[in-house]
Amino acid sequence: MENLDSSEDLNVKKSIDHLKSVLVFGETIESWAIQRRLFALTHRRIIIAASSGRFIIIKRGLIGGFDMNDFRWQDLGDVKLKVGIFGADIFFRKFGSTDLAMNKYTAQIISLTGFRKEQTQNIYRLAQAQDQSWREKRRIRELEELRAKSGGLHLNGGNGNTNIQQPNNSSDDSVTRLQKAKEMLDNKLITDSEYESIKAKIISGI
Repeated sequence: MENLDSSEDLNVKKSIDHLKSVLVFGETIESWAIQRRLFALTHRRIIIAASSGRFIIIKRGLIGGFDMNDFRWQDLGDVKLKVGIFGADIFFRKFGSTDLAMNKYTAQIISLTGFRKEQTQNIYRLAQAQDQSWREKRRIRELEELRAKSGGLHLNGGNGNTNIQQPNNSSDDSVTRLQKAKEMLDNKLITDSEYESIKAKIISGI
C-alpha cells in the first residue's frame, strides 16, 4: 500500500474534515478511499466516500477549497469493482430516478479509477448493500402498485379478512398489466410464484 508522507496526510485530513462538515444531521461517513498518485499525474487526487445516505466524490480545487459531487444511493446501481496490480477501479450506473422509481433509459456511467485496493473494496461492499436494499424497496413498491392495478388482495379494516378488489374488465388494460408483471419477473423484481399469482388474478378478471 502506498504510504502517506506528513504533508499528504495533512491534505487528506483536510479533505475528510471537509467531508464531515457537509454531512446532514444523522449522516455518517462509512468508508473512504484515496486515488493513488500514479493515476493522478494531470490532476489533484480524488477522494471517494460512502456515507450512510450518499456516495461522494471530492477533490481539492486548484486555488484552494474543494470541488464535490454527491449522488444519493437510490440513484445509483449496478456497481462493479475491478482490482488491478496498481489500484482498484469502481464503476456505477447513475439512473434518472425518484426515491422508489428508476428510469433505466437515462443511465450514465460513473467511472473512478486507480484507488487504493482495500479502501475501494470496502466502498464496493457498502455500495452493494445499498443497491440490494433499494432494489428490494422498489420491488415491494412496484409489486404493491401492480397488485392494486390487477385487483390484488387488500386487508379489510384490520379484522384479518381479505377480499379481492374488483378488477377493470378492459382487455387492453389486462394486457398492459400482464406485460408489466412479465417485465417485473424478467427484472427479478418478483418471483415466479408471485408472477403466476398476479397473472391468475388478472386473467380471472377478463
